Amino acid sequence: METLRAMMVTATVTVLLSLLAASQEIRIRRSDLPPAVEKVVVTQSQGATIRGFSQEKENGKTFYETELTVDGHSRDILMDVEGTVVEVEEQISAESLPPAVQNGLQAKAGKGKLVKFETLTKRGKLVAYEAQVLTKGKKSEVQVGSDGKSLPQEE
Repeated sequence: METLRAMMVTATVTVLLSLLAASQEIRIRRSDLPPAVEKVVVTQSQGATIRGFSQEKENGKTFYETELTVDGHSRDILMDVEGTVVEVEEQISAESLPPAVQNGLQAKAGKGKLVKFETLTKRGKLVAYEAQVLTKGKKSEVQVGSDGKSLPQEE
């Protein structure tokens, strides 16, 4: 009986630790940013409102995210410790989506309502369009490529 209890506790702890490891994002202050990242933040945030900063660990690498509001829409910039911009998520209007992308997102959303749209750019290249989907009160997300077709893997 005690062995079974110990195994259950171990399994529970293992699952919890793996969940924590998968999403190691913590909110930080601007003063916590490395100098190279701060330099990029200064240039990227001109004319924008800074909403916050976070530090993320992914596959053993540390990244810093700056959340901005630019002209009324969100723009999130992910940088490595050297200040290299590795990813940008930028909110866009439904009207600015190419028709093939609109159709592809709606097809993936099924009966859900598309409520927020973003471009996903990695290392300066547009790699995907994302949409937030509202289905029976629950939010989810779908992605398609610039041709409106499903991606081989999510970006």
